[in-house]
Amino acid sequence: MGCKIKLLFLLLLVAFFSASGNHMVDPKLQIIPVPRKVVFERGVFRLDSNTRIIFENQSLRKEADLLTAFIRDNLDLPLSENLNWRPGNSIRLLIDTTLRIKSNEGYVLSIEPQECILKAKTRVGIFYGVQTLGQLIADKNFRSEEQKCQMLPAVRIEDEPEFIYRGVLLDVARHFYPVEFVRKFIDLISEYKLNTLHWHLTDAEGWRLEMKRYPELTKIAAWRPEEGWLKWRREGKRYSTEGDISAYGGYYTQEEVKSLVAYAADRFVTIIPEIEMPGHSDEVLAVYPELSCSGKPYTQGAFCVGNEKSFEFIENVLEEVMMLFPSSYIHIGGDEVSKKAWAACPKCQARMQKEKLKNTKELQSYLIHRVERFVNSKGRKIIGWDEILDGGLAPAATVMSWRGEKGGIEAARMGHHVIMTPEAYCYFDSYQADPKTQPFAFSGFIPYLKIYSYYPIPDNLNEKEAGLVLGAQANIWTEYILTSDHVEYMAFPRLLALSEVVWSPRENKNAEDFKYRVGQHIGLLQKKGVNVFTLSDRLELKLEPDIFGKRMKVWIESEKYNPEIRYTLDGTEPDIFSPLYRGPFHVSDSARIKAAMFTAKQRSETVLSERVDNHKAIGKKVIYKTLYNNSYPAAGRETLTDGLKGGLTYRDGQWQGFLKNIDVTVDLGEVQDLSFVSLRFLQLKGTGVYMPQWMRVKVSEDGVNFREVGMVPNDIPTDDSSLFIKDFKAVFTAKARYVNIFARKYSGFMFTDEIVIY
Repeated sequence: MGCKIKLLFLLLLVAFFSASGNHMVDPKLQIIPVPRKVVFERGVFRLDSNTRIIFENQSLRKEADLLTAFIRDNLDLPLSENLNWRPGNSIRLLIDTTLRIKSNEGYVLSIEPQECILKAKTRVGIFYGVQTLGQLIADKNFRSEEQKCQMLPAVRIEDEPEFIYRGVLLDVARHFYPVEFVRKFIDLISEYKLNTLHWHLTDAEGWRLEMKRYPELTKIAAWRPEEGWLKWRREGKRYSTEGDISAYGGYYTQEEVKSLVAYAADRFVTIIPEIEMPGHSDEVLAVYPELSCSGKPYTQGAFCVGNEKSFEFIENVLEEVMMLFPSSYIHIGGDEVSKKAWAACPKCQARMQKEKLKNTKELQSYLIHRVERFVNSKGRKIIGWDEILDGGLAPAATVMSWRGEKGGIEAARMGHHVIMTPEAYCYFDSYQADPKTQPFAFSGFIPYLKIYSYYPIPDNLNEKEAGLVLGAQANIWTEYILTSDHVEYMAFPRLLALSEVVWSPRENKNAEDFKYRVGQHIGLLQKKGVNVFTLSDRLELKLEPDIFGKRMKVWIESEKYNPEIRYTLDGTEPDIFSPLYRGPFHVSDSARIKAAMFTAKQRSETVLSERVDNHKAIGKKVIYKTLYNNSYPAAGRETLTDGLKGGLTYRDGQWQGFLKNIDVTVDLGEVQDLSFVSLRFLQLKGTGVYMPQWMRVKVSEDGVNFREVGMVPNDIPTDDSSLFIKDFKAVFTAKARYVNIFARKYSGFMFTDEIVIY
């Protein structure tokens, strides 16, 4: 298609939007994250070899060079740059301190037929505007390959971020990644307007930062004899020495760190270093055992808080760290600390007595307070994981809430700044598709649309408290992520979802539109050499029971945009002649639904197969003799008879968790003929979630006298780390009103989702 035909298409598009008065983002503007405000005008701007890039002074040279690179890489056009403005075919970068936008990170992009003007209050705003313009330039919908021109629609974009903290954690302690990859990663996150790289530099698996004062840390603690995380832990968590033939690991020199910090700053990314304390410090205590309570290597993972030498070490390290990282924040960890050694340590007990500390939680708080005072004395602030709330929060600390949102809510109500990173939404070491199709991951199931559904401000915070939520962060923990290619696979496109969560207004988000844009950006990422996850053909049923109408409303959902889906209700395999899914439908009885995507009349290998049950227990009362665990209540007492089933993760709000034997009774309201009872359970060994040993079913007409009608044993191996979902079914003939289900616990947690009774 030539420029004239493309021009006609765009003019018709613009005319439609002008006539309709619709100022919503046109899905053909494939911008991620979606801007705050988009208004279409008449006409188009032709970007070709005659276009000039104009900037007012040398302060914008880097942004002009970045824009030139976008155009060169996508259009292969030799553009000229000029400090002097003159009217005509030009892209103009302009600092305007009077611009009516709140944020210094915001920008206004006006694309007009004669010129394109990008304004911002500061360089960072120009940088983000260039990223938006670069995405438009990369959009092939506006391109004429024959005449080598890009026809950008006339549009005015006013944009600024919803949150000031837009972060991602990269864990390099579990596996070391080269400097070149960290640079590439910084490039990628900055292109999607993320502004913070939380660099997890130290943990039990390795110390990754050169310390001039403590060279043994990188000579020994940066190396281990095993590449695999699990095998290393099982074989005693020993360290090697740099240069050993079997040594696996690495570290960043201080010169490399300075270079990376400067590189990130040029892209307006702040690197926040994390130095773990007092726990997750096995690697330090293996090299300097005198800092542990036992004084022996390979015995403990937490600093001895009663030992002044611990504080001398911590302060020396942090002083050196602050010389390398100019960030206002220093992350000090504070999570998952085993306090067992402190309770038996004479030095720690003496410290507690001297400081009048009631327990070991307050002893940890003492360390956090003391470290904060030191960091504050250097003009910096601390961030810690939400465990730093235990025993009393340090006065000016910022809390990073990972164990759900509870810690963040508590901290905000205390007047502290909060960064949300709940593991149910923000842990990118979880699976993003069916585990059977994916590289081994830590646990859980967090596809990109689940991340997209998140909003960092909990509804139960008032306006003042909500203002203390700085933003949100994705965490890429890397126990099972050995290579940089695998990091990219786990990060993208999920980071695109997170970028829109923290940049775009909540009301501008639209999941279907985002699906379309993600599909386009996957191609752009691949062109840049990113090992992006290309989305799966997995389909998912969403159900809404109609108790009074005795039917179920059914949606079939996909993570891809507008696929062709065909389905059956009788359990047969769908084919090209099966009904085409066009929207939600109702099932009046029960059905085995099978569905699959079709492309060019070919069915995907991935076929959804799920039973929909309009059974007798839906909406009925459940009497709990043993109650579910408060951490995993799902929908509370209605969960087991709400007609809804869980998905591929026990964190999805449908699976109910139990730490004791399950002993529940369903009251059906009247005596009736029964023949079938089933309960599904989930097993994921790595997280301590197991099948029951067996399930027993009893029935009763009066609720007092029960008789056993079924016993179902478990046949899933308990030593297999795969994800299992098993339906425990009891088939019988009886008349009853009450149905009792008892499931014997094997170990850890049990999770179940729905009691099905016929």
